[in-house]
Amino acid sequence: MKTNTNAIQVKGLRKNFGKLEAVRGVSFGVQSGEIFSLLGPNGAGKSTTISMLSGLLEPTAGNAEIGGYSVKDAPAAAKAALGVVPQDIALYPDLTAFENLMFWGKMYGLRGSELRRRVAEILEMIGLTDRKKDRIGTFSGGMKRRVNIGAALLHQPKVVIMDEPTVGIDPQSRRHILDSVKALNRQGMTVLYTTHYMEEAEELSDHIAIMDHGEIIASGTYAELIRLIGEQTRVDLSVSADPDIAVQVWQNVPGVSKVSRENGSIQTLMQDSNAVLPRLFEAAGQANVRITGVDIREPNLEAVFLHLTGRALRD
Repeated sequence: MKTNTNAIQVKGLRKNFGKLEAVRGVSFGVQSGEIFSLLGPNGAGKSTTISMLSGLLEPTAGNAEIGGYSVKDAPAAAKAALGVVPQDIALYPDLTAFENLMFWGKMYGLRGSELRRRVAEILEMIGLTDRKKDRIGTFSGGMKRRVNIGAALLHQPKVVIMDEPTVGIDPQSRRHILDSVKALNRQGMTVLYTTHYMEEAEELSDHIAIMDHGEIIASGTYAELIRLIGEQTRVDLSVSADPDIAVQVWQNVPGVSKVSRENGSIQTLMQDSNAVLPRLFEAAGQANVRITGVDIREPNLEAVFLHLTGRALRD
């Protein structure tokens, strides 16, 4: 029974694996016709959430609706409204691109001339018509991702879920995928997009939910999330010594609200960079640490995550 007109409605979704709470009471709504991103580091619970929405995992508690249909009470109807692009490649390497799409089209119930028409349309959309007779095993990672996306669109779903679709691919293929997401959305498709790349969420999304340790810790438009930082400035610094020494010294400097490290760089949030930066130089000098680079940045989602969690998004 159809109960809700939102494209996706998630209510108190939980998933436990033994004593591990992978998803902890997640709730959010995705409006029809928008791109909604779940942004968070690896292990945040994004893929587990997607697996419950797509019917691959049964929730420990809570519920979700796709196109108004409950994934628990009306799973067939919910799946029919949904296309899923999994993080792992779901293709047969010994079959051609055409054969893979024909196979998945039949799995979605397409037959005959309608199936062949949709396969031809999808090959054109993903820019691989000229490679349709080549085996998937000969494709690059980016090309495989594009076929993976095409397979999820064969049955013309109202909603598509894309789970980290650009991981491990070349920049050109990544650009093609991001442009395809925006093109699909312009055609009216609702997209739920998971990523740990904050620049993708910034570029694509109407709304963003930041996820960490199985929970939604903030959600809103990009502008609304940036306002969480207030008037703070993000300053990235590099040092000549062990960055951990600088982190330890700087976290007690007045005016520094957050300090974290990522690889060899140190990220900070501060209220007034003009006043605080001299204090950082002084504290570094006292600890025999030389600052080798200073980069004052515009607030972004990395800074929001740092503000909310005290660590960098990619920690």
